[in-house]
Amino acid sequence: MDSAALEHSTGMPEPTSTEEQHHGYMTQKDRYLGRLRRIEGQTRGIHRMVEEDTYCIDILTQISATTSALENVAMALLEDHLRHCVADAVAVGGDEAEAKLKEATAAIRRLVKS
Repeated sequence: MDSAALEHSTGMPEPTSTEEQHHGYMTQKDRYLGRLRRIEGQTRGIHRMVEEDTYCIDILTQISATTSALENVAMALLEDHLRHCVADAVAVGGDEAEAKLKEATAAIRRLVKS
């Protein structure tokens, strides 16, 4: 799929090879992966609780904790994106800056809706 087709299908420009290699979270990738492994464990725990007929409120408490953990990861990723990808694009200016700002705004909108 060419850049124009990808932009049309997703509403976002195709990332350049530089962007693919240098995401804002890369310096903390191991930390993010550790957090996601813990969330994965929490999710498996919820599954096990349902299988074992655990009390509803206890399951809901674990779901709330898992949701909060995912929201924290999302906010940290967003902050990294703004500090690195968006800030770099704004420093360069032009169409790239406008595209990154629109992309960040759309991401924020999705997070607020969830």
